[in-house]
Amino acid sequence: MDIHTQDIQVGGRTLSLETGRMARQANGSVVVRYGETVVLVTATASKAPRLGIDFFPLTVDFEERMYSVGKIPGGYIKREGRPSEKAILAARLTDRPIRPLFPEGFRHDVHVVASVLSVDYDHSPEVCGMIGASAALTLSDIPFEGPIGAVEVGLVDDQFVINPTSEQASQSRLKLMIAGTYEAVLMIEAGASMIPEDTMLNAILFGHEEIRRVIEGIKEFQGQAGKEKREFPLYLPSQALVSRAQDLAEDRLKQAMRAPDKETREAQIDAVNQEVTLTLQEEFPGEADLIAGVLKKQLKNVVRYAIIHEKIRPDGRGFAEIRPISVEVGVLPRVHGTGLFTRGQTQALTAMTLGPLSDQQMLDGIGEEESKRYMHHYNFPPFATGETGPMRGPNRRAIGHGALAERALEPVIPPEEEFPYALRLVSDILESNGSSSMASVCGSTLALMDGGVPVKAPIAGIAMGLVKDEAGYAILTDIQGMEDFLGDMDFKVAGSTQGITAIQMDIKIHGLERHILEEALNRAREARLYILSLMLEVIPEPRTSLSPYAPRIITIHIDPDKIREVIGPGGKTINKIIDQTKVGEKKVDIDIQDDGTIYIAAVNQEAGQRAMEMIQDLTRSVAVGEVYTGKVTRLMNFGAFVEILPGKEGLVHISQLSHRHVAKVEDAVKPGDMLQVKVVEIDNMGRINLSHKELLPRPEGLETVAAGGEHDRDRGSRPDRHDGSRPPRRGGPPRRGHR
Repeated sequence: MDIHTQDIQVGGRTLSLETGRMARQANGSVVVRYGETVVLVTATASKAPRLGIDFFPLTVDFEERMYSVGKIPGGYIKREGRPSEKAILAARLTDRPIRPLFPEGFRHDVHVVASVLSVDYDHSPEVCGMIGASAALTLSDIPFEGPIGAVEVGLVDDQFVINPTSEQASQSRLKLMIAGTYEAVLMIEAGASMIPEDTMLNAILFGHEEIRRVIEGIKEFQGQAGKEKREFPLYLPSQALVSRAQDLAEDRLKQAMRAPDKETREAQIDAVNQEVTLTLQEEFPGEADLIAGVLKKQLKNVVRYAIIHEKIRPDGRGFAEIRPISVEVGVLPRVHGTGLFTRGQTQALTAMTLGPLSDQQMLDGIGEEESKRYMHHYNFPPFATGETGPMRGPNRRAIGHGALAERALEPVIPPEEEFPYALRLVSDILESNGSSSMASVCGSTLALMDGGVPVKAPIAGIAMGLVKDEAGYAILTDIQGMEDFLGDMDFKVAGSTQGITAIQMDIKIHGLERHILEEALNRAREARLYILSLMLEVIPEPRTSLSPYAPRIITIHIDPDKIREVIGPGGKTINKIIDQTKVGEKKVDIDIQDDGTIYIAAVNQEAGQRAMEMIQDLTRSVAVGEVYTGKVTRLMNFGAFVEILPGKEGLVHISQLSHRHVAKVEDAVKPGDMLQVKVVEIDNMGRINLSHKELLPRPEGLETVAAGGEHDRDRGSRPDRHDGSRPPRRGGPPRRGHR
């Protein structure tokens, strides 16, 4: 067994690649060790191609093993199930930069699996997965035009940091994942706290310099352990088929492409394709499976030529022109906040729901984060593009778009201390013709402001495109679906007037140069500011009050040592508070923090106030001289017990019920009576003596009952256990009857 290793210095720390020990039957297998993070990455190709398709069948999986962080999975089954959202996002991070680097016409299934075996939080398993995928493919016999490198860039104290540690990441204003070849950048995924464009550009270039060192190390590793690349058949059309398709379709596609309306344009293009396909199938029966791909490429050539050489976009807009925008808020009356954002033929309806902190999402994964209170979900139903299809759970694309919008707005969500709510935003895409994720960013800002959430700044987003060939390039603002599908770049940028909060970039060519990135960022800023101005015309600032249907949250603080008194044995006390403050079917929600902070959420404000008062009564300290109105709970021969606070009783001795002589306690009070009392003593055992008499006016001519008299015994005569028995006399023979 030949084991080969390669050490690479990444971010000032050693990243080690190893092959030959694990998973040796895969086409390529690499174990990446970075600190105490260990990720096994395998690359496997099917032995036979998949015929009858016009795409490259690549699958990337990111497998989180809970043992990697010393956890047993939650839930009943106690084993890993479907991948977490974080795992899906990590798989997308790996997929996007490697996909453009396989040869055209390659139809063998390729499966890349990153298995996370050990994690320390100072060394990112996502970065290890991307580097491992590049190394496994490079060492394998699978055709791959890599390698690529990948790093994370942070911004701590205005200094860029490669692969920041957990502590550095907590202080960083930037989380930038970047991947690329030696020559240029391929993929960007970023979240930031409103940083300027020039800082973002410098961070990208700073990360790319480190990527080059990673690539050099992988190439050295390939020299000692790489396999010879195997010849795989490439399913490419003949030149005769390409030329014939061009003759039949080019002029007609040029005409169809100029229809400004999407439905008309697509109908005309479909008609051309159907007619040309029938002719080509008759003339080239052996290449029938390749005809659709040839016509797709023909349309791509037509659109790209028109953009670069004729300066014409498919819908006739200028390169920097944004489609017509419509902004609406408050469109759903019972929802806590809504925004309807329409840009051209892309429309997003975002609804916001506010809930108590107990509604926050609990995370069962390998990351440090255990919960999150702000969530953004994205739905893309088939009717958004005028199509039919099953309505199932979100696919990887929907999860990725939801995470992008969440990342774009996260920096402006008020902290828990200022706004103690869980927030869920749902963006339903009702129409789509390009950049629905950025429409959901705009719709989410509108929903937050409509719902009265005091966001730090409004956020908008825009998608930029690129068409590039030997003759030059064109950067397109607000790309539509055709430009995204047939162009070279999808570059989404979200932010405020102050700076960028999120970026996602995918390209289909082998990288971008600095000047193109810089121009795209600056153009995106201009577009973002224009969109924000339109949004602020409709709702210039967050509403000053919440929806009447949103819960109101009251925050109080108690001594942490008294938390047990609020909860009670088995939750009895807190459940009693919830039941007693229920209005109809609506209950208050009480969330108790370890530091003694209590959040009370209630749609009915009176119910929330009552719950707060009950908790304050439970935790209030009784002091001598204070006056309470309490309920008589039980009677004894020597006095009545009164509940002055929830769970706190005191004794009103029979002599303290009235200025006049009381023969029997039941002559003065009954169980259930409300009685005003004053605290006259708290003894050294914490027992509370009360008096009703001291709050009553003294009748004229009434003699004072001697202290210590028959009906004015002190509290010491009360037994420790109030069991209903007669208290013993202090001295003298036992009583034999009533006086």
